[in-house]
Amino acid sequence: MTVNFNPIMIDLGPIRVSWYGMMYVLGFIASYLLVRYQMKKKDFGISRVEIENLYFYLIIGLMVGARLGYVFFYDLKMYLQNPLEIFAIWKGGMSFHGGLIGVMIVGILFSWKNKKSFWKITDLVIVTAPIGLGLGRIGNFINGELYGRVTDVSWGMIFPRGGSLPRHPSQLYESVLEGGVLFLILWFFKDRKLPTGGLLAIFLFLYGCFRFFVEFFREPDAHIGFILGPFTLGQLLCSFMIVGGILLYIYLKRRN
Repeated sequence: MTVNFNPIMIDLGPIRVSWYGMMYVLGFIASYLLVRYQMKKKDFGISRVEIENLYFYLIIGLMVGARLGYVFFYDLKMYLQNPLEIFAIWKGGMSFHGGLIGVMIVGILFSWKNKKSFWKITDLVIVTAPIGLGLGRIGNFINGELYGRVTDVSWGMIFPRGGSLPRHPSQLYESVLEGGVLFLILWFFKDRKLPTGGLLAIFLFLYGCFRFFVEFFREPDAHIGFILGPFTLGQLLCSFMIVGGILLYIYLKRRN
């Protein structure tokens, strides 16, 4: 199978909506609705108006963090030589790890300014994050980007950007694991007895594990390649997430 979808969902002259952008929108809508559902079942110490304000800032934090994360983690030399390219987001280049840092900073500042419990808010929101992650990977698949390594498995797919050989549809692997499976696990644990903020620790650990695993099937960035033997930059960043998730859970357990 050759993956050659039209990345533009709606094209009305000056109005163009991409599938990838729509996935972001759907992810935030689904996250917000599930957060509102949880708020009806349990008191998280935050009002509807406050959660709506939070989502506005989270969108900004995600977009800015994801872009700057890509700039600093993946191609800093090029952007230092061409600083205006930082703003050319239509050319692609968004980092999950940068986006995570961005929303964490926004969450901390929001909690501090509004005198809310950061850990309670993360428990409320983080359980819904995998939905957006899963949808985002489907957007990558439609765009034919971030494809996998060359393979001879029967379900291998040809991505025009990756040449004529079949490759692993690693975007779909990530969508299933980082999206569907991670969401089901977090949704299961959200009503279990955990230290406040424990869901964030579980998210960091499991996302790191899932992404680390899938990176063995994903083609490394051409301008970076492998950095530590068979390991990629994505795996290095995920290693920090795995360790961070474990340490955070231990800290929260002792704190509670």
